[in-house]
Amino acid sequence: MHRPEPPLSERTAEYWQSGADGVLRVARCGSCGTYLHPPRPVCPHCHGADIAFTPVSGKGTVYSFTVNRYQWTPALEPPYVLAEVELAEQPGLRLLTSVVGCPVEAVHIGMPVSVLFEPAGDAWIPVFRP
Repeated sequence: MHRPEPPLSERTAEYWQSGADGVLRVARCGSCGTYLHPPRPVCPHCHGADIAFTPVSGKGTVYSFTVNRYQWTPALEPPYVLAEVELAEQPGLRLLTSVVGCPVEAVHIGMPVSVLFEPAGDAWIPVFRP
């Protein structure tokens, strides 16, 4: 499967390229410690501007998901799972991603998952598996 490369901007390039070494990094406020995803230039909690990408465990749970049975893009062969994965580091820190490596029928809310990366041009797409 060939995933399209996401648009890389000054604010998001580090997130998309951090998977090259197998480590998920998420923006974090240096003032209050809140993780921010998607990345923002200013923390919505303390209004701090000291934002940097920080390594996280890559572990989480499936918060919500849907099984797509229609081919919306040539990059994803149906059926496939799109999920909102809540990362272990902070309640409410969620990524919209794919769950791979298991039958779509096995995916369930609360399922423990861990990150792996799929290459897409100069980017590395974080996906999750049980």
